[in-house]
Amino acid sequence: MTKEKAQARREHLQKMRAEQKRKERRAAMLMWGAGGLVVVLLVGLVGFYLIKQSRETSLDAVANYNYKAGEHVWNPVQYKETPPVGGQHNNYWQQCAVYDKPIHNEHGVHSLEHGAVWITYRPDLAKDKVAALKKVATSTGQQDYMLVSPYPGLPSPVVVSSWGHQLKLDDAEDPRLPAFIKKFQNGKDTPEPGAICGGPDAITTTADQAPLPPQPKNTQQQQTMPTETISPSPTKK
Repeated sequence: MTKEKAQARREHLQKMRAEQKRKERRAAMLMWGAGGLVVVLLVGLVGFYLIKQSRETSLDAVANYNYKAGEHVWNPVQYKETPPVGGQHNNYWQQCAVYDKPIHNEHGVHSLEHGAVWITYRPDLAKDKVAALKKVATSTGQQDYMLVSPYPGLPSPVVVSSWGHQLKLDDAEDPRLPAFIKKFQNGKDTPEPGAICGGPDAITTTADQAPLPPQPKNTQQQQTMPTETISPSPTKK
């Protein structure tokens, strides 16, 4: 082989190697570029999801009130809010449970004082929406401090309340409902956190089944007044 041919062959091999390296670099850049794009998309999607979730569960619309606690009365009370979120209330509290008929405000407010969350809904709310409310109520927070009942004349289809806090909802499946429960049930503004929301002294009847308890007239009746105790073991979910 002549020197010229050998030189030409070397130059040809160098060009081939250089071209191969360029292809490899371009393939690597494409691969890293595609990978980077995927990462950017994933980060963007996660960020979008978190922002969306934050907006959907925002409790900025919660109305806040300030009421003095411990004001027990025997007479019916006229409340400013519908449903009430605090103030005077009956000496007996409502057993925390799910009711299919309205309860007395005065018992419900006493349960709020003990740390309960009270979910109220319009009596004409669709059955599937009521079922959705009950599902949230029985799967979120402390079951020993959950009160659910229909309530005539609500300003919105669903209203969820705790002592001093209230949120109006148009949809029973609004993600703000469980967020409210988790934040305000037995929350920092509860006047008597941990006080029992059941027990033998709790009211288990609805408003149509029994009137408000009458005021005790003698010492013997006064001795049977309800005793507020601390719940031994709240059920959490």
